[in-house]
Amino acid sequence: MPQHSDGSTPLRHPGTEHLLRYFEYGHLPAHLQAVSKPCGDLAQELVAVLPDGPELSAGLRKLLEAKDCFVRAATPEN
Repeated sequence: MPQHSDGSTPLRHPGTEHLLRYFEYGHLPAHLQAVSKPCGDLAQELVAVLPDGPELSAGLRKLLEAKDCFVRAATPEN
């Protein structure tokens, strides 16, 4: 797997990096972080062990959709 020029963290496909941004949860209130964090952690774990490709992208998109549903379910207006 390619690495940054300094030998640190391996580079990922831009599409993978793009999807991972949507799993960040630090900006959410604490009660929504508790819902979002497990999905973000799972996304990171899967990216760590799977190669980039269309199936990883599809899986991340579906996990993102599920995470968004869970967060909406935990919002007060629902």
